[in-house]
Amino acid sequence: MEVATLPMELWRVILAYLPLPDLGRCCLVCHAWRELVLSLDNTRWKQLCLGCPECRHPNWPSQPHLEPASWREALKQHALASRTWTQNGVELQSSACLHLFRRRKDRRVLHVGVGCEFETLRGALGAAGPYDRVVLHPGVYEEQAELALKVPVELVGLGQLGEVSLLVCVEQQCPTARLCNLVFMPAWFSTVVYKTSWGHVQLDNCNFEGAQLQVRGPGTCQARFCSFSHGGSANFLGVALSLLDSCDFSGSDAASVTVDGSPVSERNWACKHLAALARTLTSEGSATNGDPPRGSCGTGNAEVGSTFTAEDWGKAAWQRSTGAPLLGQDTVIEDGWGEERLCDGELKSHEQGNNQASWDYKLACDRHSLAPLLKPQPDGSLPPASSPDPHYVIPGLLSLSQELQRDPEAQLLATSIQGCFVRRCVFRDGKGGVHICNYGQARLEENVFRGLNYAVRCIQNSTIVMLRNEVRECSASGVFLRLSAHGLIAENNIHSNGEAGLDIRKGANPIILCNRIHSGLRSGVVVLGNGKGSIRSNQIYNNKEAGVYILFSGNPVVSGNHIFQGQAAGIAVNENGRGMIIENVIRENQWGGADIRRGGDPVLRNNYICYGYSDGVVVGERGRGLIEGNHIYCNKGCGVWVMASSLPQLLANYITHNRIYGLAVFCRKDPENREPRVGDGAVQEWGGERRGGGDGARRGGAQENFNDDGEIFAWENDLDSEDERYSARRSISVALVEGNCMSHNGAVGLYVKTSEPLNVIGNLLNSNCAAGIAVLQSTQLTRLVGNCTLDNSLGGVTVEKDCRVELRGNGIYDNKGHGVSFCGDGQIGENDVVGNRGNGIQVSSNADVKVLLNRVQPSQGGGAIVVLGPVKGVIGDNVLFQGHPGNKEALLHMDPSNESCVLNNNIILQHTNSCPSHTLWALENPSARPLADSTSGPSASGYPSRLTISMTARISATVESGCHNSGSMFCSIL
Repeated sequence: MEVATLPMELWRVILAYLPLPDLGRCCLVCHAWRELVLSLDNTRWKQLCLGCPECRHPNWPSQPHLEPASWREALKQHALASRTWTQNGVELQSSACLHLFRRRKDRRVLHVGVGCEFETLRGALGAAGPYDRVVLHPGVYEEQAELALKVPVELVGLGQLGEVSLLVCVEQQCPTARLCNLVFMPAWFSTVVYKTSWGHVQLDNCNFEGAQLQVRGPGTCQARFCSFSHGGSANFLGVALSLLDSCDFSGSDAASVTVDGSPVSERNWACKHLAALARTLTSEGSATNGDPPRGSCGTGNAEVGSTFTAEDWGKAAWQRSTGAPLLGQDTVIEDGWGEERLCDGELKSHEQGNNQASWDYKLACDRHSLAPLLKPQPDGSLPPASSPDPHYVIPGLLSLSQELQRDPEAQLLATSIQGCFVRRCVFRDGKGGVHICNYGQARLEENVFRGLNYAVRCIQNSTIVMLRNEVRECSASGVFLRLSAHGLIAENNIHSNGEAGLDIRKGANPIILCNRIHSGLRSGVVVLGNGKGSIRSNQIYNNKEAGVYILFSGNPVVSGNHIFQGQAAGIAVNENGRGMIIENVIRENQWGGADIRRGGDPVLRNNYICYGYSDGVVVGERGRGLIEGNHIYCNKGCGVWVMASSLPQLLANYITHNRIYGLAVFCRKDPENREPRVGDGAVQEWGGERRGGGDGARRGGAQENFNDDGEIFAWENDLDSEDERYSARRSISVALVEGNCMSHNGAVGLYVKTSEPLNVIGNLLNSNCAAGIAVLQSTQLTRLVGNCTLDNSLGGVTVEKDCRVELRGNGIYDNKGHGVSFCGDGQIGENDVVGNRGNGIQVSSNADVKVLLNRVQPSQGGGAIVVLGPVKGVIGDNVLFQGHPGNKEALLHMDPSNESCVLNNNIILQHTNSCPSHTLWALENPSARPLADSTSGPSASGYPSRLTISMTARISATVESGCHNSGSMFCSIL
């Protein structure tokens, strides 16, 4: 009969009455009939699939509201899976055609129940032959002793699920068996209702109520559409491979699924069939799901693998959310030190205005070693050091496929299938989800864990692969790994948990890729107790405490993540934590983007730390670490906040466009034994006297639950040896600030108020809204060597009373106040101070200072060197250049009453009528400071390629030696 003779709608009505075998025969008629039968997917095929008592909704129990891509395909997969238990016949290899003559197994159907041929299950099993079908009629079947399955058999409950209940304990002693549509409840003598130690069991649409399933290797199990409720569980001991697909676990008082022991080397006949089925399900899941959507996680999201700029987040939105101008204009600076005393010459220069002709007489200083940081890029854009607007290209997240391509170990884990394979199951409302221990192996795909105490626990050298699961609303940590556990955790959605989303400790070393870890009531990821791990390309956001919290010798690699919108710090490294924190985007966090304190010693390299509501990087009490090559910008507080009791190394960072200081070094320590309070940080005095947030990882006084089941901390007895990354780091005993750019910040570029020594070498400080460098307190020696302070809104370098400071080899150019305002003790040697609006070098108060071998030229007014008050010391061997000829102020001025300051061999150069041009003078022999030193120090290739600081700008210095009154012994300038 031709299909075209009737309308298609009528054909579909007719075919809807056909049973499954007849539909299959219709598919074989012709191509047109096949297409017609396939078009019944949402009608007859759906009816057949849901009408099968052995098969629930294909997306049960995780997503029963979503229809499958194809009902016919779902029915096909069910039919194939239901036959796995029968595929254990011996394969004949002698002839390729012998399978045509293979005898089919004859199957009998035995009925059990009231009025049937067998009234008890034991009697039916005693009479059953191989592969017979035992049908149990509705009722409750109880046995007083253990049953043994000695021949392959199929047990099927008749009617709806729940109408056939078994109170039995069954031990399988045969190669294969199948149980379908049954409810298992524990017998009076044991909670283990089914166990096998070498055969294969298939469970379809069964319920385990308070009962346990036990499979011991080389036995195998395939459970589909089963429920484990009221404490029901599945225990796998040394299994080579078992499959749990679309099962529901609820109300457990321990772990719902336990995988214990390494997979045994012996394999039974079902392993190859289960492996093929598992790979098919895995490939289907990957093709159906693909990369999960990366959106719905706050502002500033980008597609995976893309790049975007800071402007994409919107300056207007930033200003609305903070209520502050981007650069922090009108910021109030404490102590009134910023209101510098202007000399008469400077007042005159302001009255004259900025006469362009006056600059014809200025010494050229644009050839100093840090000048390339201010020049336009080859594409015409300005570098961050000189651009008045922040413009950064932010790296996007890598997809899982991209991460796997560059990590062979992760790729191997992603494709491996052995141990227990748990897919599309739901674990809810109980104590635990999946527990893997003693070298066990498990693979979890597309499962839902909710309302548990913990979702997944992997310990004791076990291996776990978690792909595309949802872990939420656990009262403790979501995923917990310890005791050298490892594996791959990728593309999961881990959120709204009571403790950490991921807890890694005691030598655990997982690979964590492309997850969304968010909305936790504590931290996103916690690494402690020698925990390790590689944490890459994750979105970690909106957690109440630190996005990543590292402590107690935790040592992970945290790279390429987006950590944002946290209610505390982005990354906190505390209590001797370590770690490699590389190329992350850390933005919009309430507290420090990175918070390091109490022995924390990480490597923080090439990160983007921006748009925070507090400081970019906080180095608190006893904090250490290498902070190198980071972009720290547009934070509402300081770019970097350092406590004087810490010993960080800050190298080659861009610290720009922050609302307050670029880098602030304070002397005040955290109060001892003080618990942080809610709102602690709301009241802040940016001078460093008071500051909230004693711990950047947590708020509210609550402690993270780091104690597992009463385990006593003994970290000091379980510490790893120093790893190889420390061998390449320079050992220091003084905090080091070297090769950084601090520009366009809302207050001082470098603010120092410390009681401990500090070394500041080869930095660029330009266009800050106050002074370039301000030293307000320095009871021990602060060394400022080879820096460039340029075009700052107030002075270049300001040193207050009772400070010990050494300035050597610096270039101080074009600042709006005095070049150097010095009221403390120390040395000012071999500096170039040119083009500043106030005095070049002003020494005042009771300073005890040596001003030697400097080259100084004021701008339009003021003197080159001005000594005010009872200053002690030596002013000698300086070269003073006259600025504009109209400036009649003396280049070298000292109070006539001063008898304790010695002037010696200073050279004063003034313009003559015959040759007023500036071409007579230049900064030569040496050229403009800071100088380049190409003969010492690390090469430029050792620094990030995208950071244009050249290490030729580094001043060769030995900064650990003491200070000698007779002169500096620590600096050699070539």
